[in-house]
Amino acid sequence: MTKIAIAVLDANGLDAQISPHFGRCPYFALVEVDGQEVRAVETITNPYYPSHEPGQVPGFIHSLGAQVMLAGGMGGRALGFFQQYGIEPATGAAGTVRAALSRYLGGDLQSAAPCTESVKHGHG
Repeated sequence: MTKIAIAVLDANGLDAQISPHFGRCPYFALVEVDGQEVRAVETITNPYYPSHEPGQVPGFIHSLGAQVMLAGGMGGRALGFFQQYGIEPATGAAGTVRAALSRYLGGDLQSAAPCTESVKHGHG
């Protein structure tokens, strides 16, 4: 079983819309997968929305037991925190949770780079 946390804008399960930036999302979809099969989907409120200190959100995701973090984008410091926790970050997710999971499980959503917006406002 793998737990995948996904930054989302709403609480619509597999149909939730991906957040463009993980730290400023109101919710996380926490999805348990076994191979290619979704076993469970839970929506978790982001306790650090709308503002957070560096490291708080990665620590929270770690406390949920997630091994993977999918988001539209995140800053370089967040990428480093996730890697320190042993959580695989992947950026470039878009659309719905269902679409992002499909891309991730298919091997098309595997890498992470700091988003340009985060670099501009000092999170790079």
